[in-house]
Amino acid sequence: MTSTTSPQCLENPPRSSPTCGLGSVQQLGRLQTYVTGTPDSDRAILLVSDVFGTCNYFYVLVKLADKVAEAGQYFVVVPDFFYGDPYDPGNPQINLESWLKVHNKDKGYEDAKQVVAALKSKGVSAIGAAGFCWGGNVVVKLARSTDIQAAVVLHPGRQTDEDIHEVKVHIAILGAEIDRAAPPEQVKHFGEILSAKSEFDSFVKIFPGVAHGWTVRYDDEDQSAVKSAEEAHLDMLNWFQKYVK
Repeated sequence: MTSTTSPQCLENPPRSSPTCGLGSVQQLGRLQTYVTGTPDSDRAILLVSDVFGTCNYFYVLVKLADKVAEAGQYFVVVPDFFYGDPYDPGNPQINLESWLKVHNKDKGYEDAKQVVAALKSKGVSAIGAAGFCWGGNVVVKLARSTDIQAAVVLHPGRQTDEDIHEVKVHIAILGAEIDRAAPPEQVKHFGEILSAKSEFDSFVKIFPGVAHGWTVRYDDEDQSAVKSAEEAHLDMLNWFQKYVK
């Protein structure tokens, strides 16, 4: 593994389906993007995937985007930050370290800024962003400015204290009890850093009995797994409803 990933980051690849989802794919900020919800809304939610990306419609993430759109009359966007080249653990010709050099979080952040700018050009005045593992790194970088109003990080990737110290917007971090990429002790430490800041609100929660990736890479026939994922989804929705106005 590289210094930016843990073995858990690559476990349980998501199920794909080219037919699921209520939205469509459009170009947004140079990226092919799944969009759903209210297109003329002045509130938008950006979802940033983990390394498995959005190609062929990442089944659970697309369903989650539709759920977020319906819950808050948001315009929800899920860009393909990997330009049609998600990490594929089943492809022996893909070297993870080389792949991460091409698809690094700094490039993801620059692309995310382009997406935010494109949303604002459409009249969007309030934006929330949620990121999963790799996407959490991108969202924390976005949260260092006031270009977005609220952030949610679900099963964080490898964040640093410096990353967290620079956050400037309302942020929630949802962690797993069984997580080698972001152990509960580290997530709680991030909460201590954030709670010392009075200029924005923060929220940290550790979900018991679940592992890294539990919010989007779960077995939807496992009732316990579904319940834990949906609890996290609800926490995310509540955060956005509170701060993306």
